[in-house]
Amino acid sequence: MELETFDGVEQVIKRYPTNFSELDLVTGGGLVPGSAVLVGGDPGIGKSTLLTQLAANLANQNKRVLYFSGEEATAQVRLRADRLGVKKAKVELAAETNLEAILATITEGDPPSLCIIDSIQTLWTDTVDAAPGTVTQLRATTHSLIRLAKKSNICIILVGHVTKEGAIAGPKVIEHMVDTVLYFEGERGAQFRILRAQKNRFGPTDEIGVFEMRDNGLNEVINPSEIFLSNRNEKGPGTSVFAGIEGTRPVLVEIQALVAPSPFGTPRRAVIGWDSGRLNMILAVLESRCGIVLGKHDVYLNIAGGMKINEPAADLAAAAALMSAFVNKPLPDEAVFFGEISLSGGIRRVSHTSQRLREAEKLGFSSCYIPANNKQTGDVTIRCQAISHLSEIAKIVS
Repeated sequence: MELETFDGVEQVIKRYPTNFSELDLVTGGGLVPGSAVLVGGDPGIGKSTLLTQLAANLANQNKRVLYFSGEEATAQVRLRADRLGVKKAKVELAAETNLEAILATITEGDPPSLCIIDSIQTLWTDTVDAAPGTVTQLRATTHSLIRLAKKSNICIILVGHVTKEGAIAGPKVIEHMVDTVLYFEGERGAQFRILRAQKNRFGPTDEIGVFEMRDNGLNEVINPSEIFLSNRNEKGPGTSVFAGIEGTRPVLVEIQALVAPSPFGTPRRAVIGWDSGRLNMILAVLESRCGIVLGKHDVYLNIAGGMKINEPAADLAAAAALMSAFVNKPLPDEAVFFGEISLSGGIRRVSHTSQRLREAEKLGFSSCYIPANNKQTGDVTIRCQAISHLSEIAKIVS
């Protein structure tokens, strides 16, 4: 074995553009030859639809693409391709679950550029005496496929089932073995899908890709803010608009809140798209620092459009929606909010102020409530209202 040093000639990572700008954004510029990608998501969310369209895109670039289906017959996959309008793409298709047969097919003839395994839980190998989907089989089959990917410079995409908690089923070691882990999120009844990178050795992990599910498959959403706010009720109480940041992209989403007297001894707390622990903290701050007692009220909080927010900067928008719902008065029209709330009720500064303000201005918003120690940049005309304490928002809706 020949050893190399770190001070060798610098090489640029080669990538395969996917013709999905949203997918390229999440992966860091496209698929990397020799890499292993694990894609997870709830059943019916659109994983197979996305990969079918991806396979067709690369095949139309004169690249050899193999698609192994372990859960559907080839006729079913062809029906999906027909519905998506990509049935003429030269994708080599097989319904196979035996690892040895799959490896023999991959190494036969010219090496493919992309190989899709749908799904890894269905594979089994003769060398392991265990049922498909067990920990032993998952480790053995994944290890063999990754070794082939590195040796033959093939990009392999593995589809993984998820548990009730939303994590990829099987041992966590699978996620450590692969180069990239992608999660496909969204409500099955909603039309929007979010693609996130939980791990990426060749790119960022804070970008998201937004897709819209239609009859002809998944379509990219180039301007997510405009889509997420398309059905917004501007004058209704209990709604606010949050100017968030996902990776390098500013995204505006609507936060909806409902506060109602509880008929039971223990009030309900329900939240969709946000951290429930964060909601409980905001409720405690509202009661202790602003005198808004919600201990005998049911509280519901929803991020519209199926979006999931992990940013602390959403605190101010969530609190504003809750206060508006409690007093049954709408917030000021054409206003957006962002800022992190401390336990003292103070509003802490957040980053990327200029990007948030430019996105809000582009969509027609005229005012923005921001932390007092956040500086407004001079290249925007949107009016900014500095907020230093949460009680100042309470005065607005009182």
